[in-house]
Amino acid sequence: MRGVGPALRERLTSGVQALGFELVDAELMGGRQHQTLRVYIDGPQGVTVDDCADVSRQLSAILDVEDPFPGSYTLEVSSPGLDRPLVTPADFRRFQGATVRVRLSSALDGRRNFTGRLLDTTADGVVVEVDNEQFRLPFDAIERARLVPQI
Repeated sequence: MRGVGPALRERLTSGVQALGFELVDAELMGGRQHQTLRVYIDGPQGVTVDDCADVSRQLSAILDVEDPFPGSYTLEVSSPGLDRPLVTPADFRRFQGATVRVRLSSALDGRRNFTGRLLDTTADGVVVEVDNEQFRLPFDAIERARLVPQI
């Protein structure tokens, strides 16, 4: 969760779960004067526009009380989309067997980008098969990971 500290993440998670949804990801973008907090949610039957509005109202109330940002901010709540981000080890376990795109923070075997089938999730990382070759990618090296939509 880029730019979102553990305390804020915990508040966001509690607010989202109180309405029966899962916090998929959250990112804080922008400068000091005006920031955007983008929150991605999901639910057992997916997410509707009304669900996003309900979660937005819930989180706005929490953020108004907590006031975690200096100056003004914009809150955006949406579904994770078809190219859902994979953030936690549970996310990777849930989508084992799917095609994923993973970007590492530094090169492994001369490359940072891996697109292939997610074979396994271990305690310290994931195994992705790219062009019949398996790569072990440690969680602490993963900068960003997303599902690749199957059309």
